[in-house]
Amino acid sequence: MQSHFDIQTLRDLEFDEIRQMLAGYCHSPTARTRAEQLEPSALREKCIVDLHQTDEFLHIRSNGLSFPRLEFKEIHRELGMLGLKGSSLQAEAFVEILRITELSHEIIAFFHGSEEGYLHLRQVVDTCQRCPEVVTLIRGVFDDKGKIRNDASPELAEIRSSMETIRRKINRNFSKVLKDLKVKGWLADTNEAFVNDRRVLSVLSGHKRQVKGHILGSSKTGNWTFIEPAENIELNFELEQLQDDEVREIRRILTELTGKVSRFKEELALFQSMLLELDFINARARLAAALEASMPQISGEMEVDLIDAYHPILFLANKKLGIRTIPQTLRLDKFNRMLVISGPNAGGKSITLKTVGLLQLMLQSGLLVPCDERSTFSVFHAILTDIGDNQSIENQLSTYSYRLKRMKSFLEIANKRTLLLLDEFGTGSDPELGGALAEVFFEALYSKKSFGVITTHYSNIKMKAAQLRNAVNGCMLFDRESLEPLYQLSIGQPGSSFTFEVAEINGIDHQLIAQAKEKLDDRKVQLDRMIADLQREKGKVSKLNLALEDAEQAATKAREQFERRRDRYDERLNAQQQLVDKNNDLLSRGKKMQQFIREFDTRKAERGNKPLLNEIRDYLLMEKSRMEEDRIKSEIKQKAQKKQKERKDLKDNIARIAVGTTVKLATSKQHGEVLELDNGVALVAFGVFKTRVEVHKLRYVKG
Repeated sequence: MQSHFDIQTLRDLEFDEIRQMLAGYCHSPTARTRAEQLEPSALREKCIVDLHQTDEFLHIRSNGLSFPRLEFKEIHRELGMLGLKGSSLQAEAFVEILRITELSHEIIAFFHGSEEGYLHLRQVVDTCQRCPEVVTLIRGVFDDKGKIRNDASPELAEIRSSMETIRRKINRNFSKVLKDLKVKGWLADTNEAFVNDRRVLSVLSGHKRQVKGHILGSSKTGNWTFIEPAENIELNFELEQLQDDEVREIRRILTELTGKVSRFKEELALFQSMLLELDFINARARLAAALEASMPQISGEMEVDLIDAYHPILFLANKKLGIRTIPQTLRLDKFNRMLVISGPNAGGKSITLKTVGLLQLMLQSGLLVPCDERSTFSVFHAILTDIGDNQSIENQLSTYSYRLKRMKSFLEIANKRTLLLLDEFGTGSDPELGGALAEVFFEALYSKKSFGVITTHYSNIKMKAAQLRNAVNGCMLFDRESLEPLYQLSIGQPGSSFTFEVAEINGIDHQLIAQAKEKLDDRKVQLDRMIADLQREKGKVSKLNLALEDAEQAATKAREQFERRRDRYDERLNAQQQLVDKNNDLLSRGKKMQQFIREFDTRKAERGNKPLLNEIRDYLLMEKSRMEEDRIKSEIKQKAQKKQKERKDLKDNIARIAVGTTVKLATSKQHGEVLELDNGVALVAFGVFKTRVEVHKLRYVKG
C-alpha cells in the first residue's frame, strides 16, 4: 500500500503548527523530536489504536485521576554502558535509573488497580513487569536524597567514621585558637575563611609572625593573612588521605553496583521505552484538552462526516481574543464524493477546505480532533492539496505552471482512497481557457472515484458539480442586506461571488459597477443574480429552521421540566400522605394510651391494675408487630419497584442495541461498536479488539 502525504500538503494545511504545539507538551527530548517529525499514517488499525490511547489518557486527565507525573531523564547513555566490562556509572546515573524504575512501578500499579480497563494504554504498559531487585540494589547504596549511604559498605562506614572523628578534632582545635586570637585582637573582621578546602584563620598581617601555623595566602590588599593553625596541619593531611580513600571506595562500590544492575538492562530499556511512549501519548492528550477535541467514529467505509468541526489553529487564536469560532458541518460519502464550494472571497471557503484537510491529517497522526464526537472519519491513503500562490523560484515556475505540474501528479496518484483539497480551482490563467481546462481536470479526478473539497468562482465548475451524480455544490452564506459573510457552509446549491455587491460596499462608484455589468453576458449576470437570490431565500429558510429548532428544543425542555415537576409533586404528595398516615397512627396510639391512663387511675381505686397492664402489654406487642409488618411490606414494595424499573431500563436498553450502535460494558466506560447480533450475544469491536458479550451486559451509548 503506497501512501502520499507530501511536504507541500503538510505545509499547505499548516500541520507544522500542530506539530510544534504537540512538541511543547512533551517532557522528554525524544518525545519532542517525535512530535516535531510526526507524520500521518495510512494504516487504519494503527490510527485507531493511537486515537484510543490518546482518548484514554485524556479520560485520565479529565477525571482528575492521580496518575504519576511523567518527569524523568532519559538514560540512553547509561543503558549503553551497562554490560560493558569494567564500566562504572556515576552516582547521578543511578539516581535517574532509580527514578525511572520507581516511576514505572507506580504506573504499572495505577493500571493494575484501575477499574476502567484502558485496554489500549495497557498495551504499552503490559510490555513491562515490576523489577524490585533494581530498587533494592540502588536503595542499598543511596539514601532518599541521592547521596551514597555510610553503610553502603563496611569499609566506607569505617572511613567516614574516621573522617568525622578527625573533623571534630580539627574544629575543636580551631575554635580554641580562634578564641585565643580574638582576645588578643589579632584577627581581621571576618575571623576565618576557607582556602583549598581548609579552614584557616584571617589574621591581621601585622601579627602573622606571632601565630603558629602554615600560611596559605593573603587578601588582595595584603592586609589579611590566611593561616592554617599548627595544631591542624597533620590532622588536615590525615583527612585528605581519608578523603582519597573514600573516593576510591565509592568508585569500587559504584563499579560493583554497575555490574549488578547490568543484569536488568533489558528491563530498564523496556521501562524507558514505556515512559517515552506514555510521554508522547500524554502530550497528545494535553493538546486534545487545549483544543477541546474529541474521539470521532472511524468508519470502515470511505466517508467524512464532520459535525460542528473547528479549524484548530483558528479556534485557539479566536479563543485568545475572546471571539467565537463558527463550526462547520459537511459530509462526503459514496453518494457525494466531491464537494464544490463557491461564494464570495473572505467568506470562509478556504478555511472550510483547510479544516477538512487538517483534521484528517491530525486524525491519521493519532490526534483527537475538535469536532462533535458523532463525527465520522475514514483513513485515506493519500491527501493531496493545491492551495494558495505557490511559485517555484528554484525551478523558475509561475503559479499556473506549478499548479499544472501538481495537477499532473494528482492525476497519476488519485484513486478511491484519495482526498483532494483544491483551493481556487482553475485560477492562474485566462478565465475562459483556464476554466475549460479546470473542468476537464475535475471530470478526470471525479472518474478516479476520489473524494475532494474544491473551492472555485467558475460557473462551469459549479454546473459540472450539479450534473455529476456523485458531486454536490455548497456555498458560504452571505448576508445580502448587510453584505457581510456569515462563515457558514450550506450544502446543496452553488454560491454567488457577490462581485458587484462587494465592490459596492467597498466604495466603488455605481457608474463603474454599471459599466462592468454592461460588459457581461446578460445570461451570466442573470445566473449570478438568480444564485444570489436563491442563496438569500435559503438563508431566510435557514433562519426559520433554526427558529423552529429552537422552538422545538424549548418545547421539549418545557415538557421535560413539566414531567420532572409532576414527578416531584407526586413524590411530595406521596410523602405527605405517608406523613399524614403516620401522624394519624401516632394520634390513634396517643388516644389509646390516654384511655389506658384513665382506666389505670380508675382501676387503681377499685380492683387493681394487673389485668390492665396485661392488656397494655398485648396492645403494644400487637402495634410493634403491625409496624414491623408495615416496614417489611414497604421494603418489599420498594424492591419490587426498583426491580421493575431495572427490568424496564434493561429491556429498553436491549431494544436499542443493534448492529452498528455504540455500546459500552456495564462495568466500563470503554466504547465499542456492535458488529453482529446472534441469539442474545453481540460481537463488539473495542478498537482493534473484538469480543463476544451477552447483550444484557452491554449498555447503549447515545450516538
